[in-house]
Amino acid sequence: MTVISIPGSKSVTARALFLAAAANGSSTLLRPLSSDDSEGFAAGLTGLGYEVVREPDRWYLTGRPCGPAAGEADIYCRDGATTARFLPALAAAGHGSYRFDASAQMRRRPLAPLTEALRTLGVDLRHEDAEGHHPLRIEAAGIKGGELTLDAGESSQYLTALLMLGPLTREGLRITVTDLVSAPYIEITLAMMRSFGVEVTRGGPGNTVFTVPPGGYRATTYAIEPDASTASYFFAAAALTGSEVTVPGLGQGALQGDLRFVDVLRRMGAEVHTTADATTVRSTGGLTGITVNMRDISDTMPTLAGIAPFASGPVRIEDVGNTRVKECDRLEACARNLRRMGITVATGPDWIEITPGTPRPTEVETHGDHRIVMSFAVTALRTPGITYDDPGCVRKTFPGFHEAFAGFAEILDRRGPATRP
Repeated sequence: MTVISIPGSKSVTARALFLAAAANGSSTLLRPLSSDDSEGFAAGLTGLGYEVVREPDRWYLTGRPCGPAAGEADIYCRDGATTARFLPALAAAGHGSYRFDASAQMRRRPLAPLTEALRTLGVDLRHEDAEGHHPLRIEAAGIKGGELTLDAGESSQYLTALLMLGPLTREGLRITVTDLVSAPYIEITLAMMRSFGVEVTRGGPGNTVFTVPPGGYRATTYAIEPDASTASYFFAAAALTGSEVTVPGLGQGALQGDLRFVDVLRRMGAEVHTTADATTVRSTGGLTGITVNMRDISDTMPTLAGIAPFASGPVRIEDVGNTRVKECDRLEACARNLRRMGITVATGPDWIEITPGTPRPTEVETHGDHRIVMSFAVTALRTPGITYDDPGCVRKTFPGFHEAFAGFAEILDRRGPATRP
């Protein structure tokens, strides 16, 4: 058995940074993710005037329930979607003039449902270039609160940003959601808000109405669990190579919905064992074909695409249209790279079907997307010679990924290669 230590969750770290910045008092974040995304978020908070002290395994934040200390700021959000979507909402609750911009990649990604919702709440917000995209400017004067309707079918981050904003408004928020993708991420948000002292209630048809009370957050010490999306590459590797991998820190009480990727592997023939504080995947290396809806765990769609050619039958992944507006069009990027490897692939607006085959080595077109690199690193375990046009883009969430995965591959080599069924 191989035990793998996974860095802290990107999603949990970003939410914890927002909540700690908004809380009354000083918070300590234990084992936060240290990567380009999380460091960019922390740098954005510093630019807004929040006090952030970073040590190797813990970060300290002094919260400001009244909003940013800086009366004006120009914040660069890098490639981080959570930074680019959460920080404008946080700044809008304060008083001052704030400009936000991002990388060319992030500029292409949509913001409109969130920024339209902020305008509905009375926020003076202007997009400087393309409507619904960065860069944008906010003239903040606090937010009264009230009711709004939100379409979160493109990204659950729109709803998360507004939920976390709610306690900073004078009267709270009542949000009616008409569509929602990646719903488990909202469960992360609600659980973390609860840890910082805020209870959100849900009601209405299908529990689609979220009522967020005013009153602010209380500071706390919060431990960041390992990143379940990152763990998916190691779980997939175990399933593919006939190995056994255990990831501590992701057990039965884990917040992240992406841990459900192991259920997909179980359906394909792997054995999965989850305890209170760890998850283990073991396999003989044989994988069956599958048709699976991955709407709620779409960040792991590329992981499944990376191992799909080695299954005994076609792998069809459905309801993942939102992956087309991630760091890149992930659905198309997976399809194009697999075809370059000689694999037959069919796609539609929100689905991809991958036919079994023997991938040949090629240079993967990453589009600067960390998940494309890490997913095809799993493929490379059975297809030596795969390279990447931008291997360094993994710094977004896991700067040490290549070293960690190479070490894992060496362990597999010592144990002998799995035979394909």
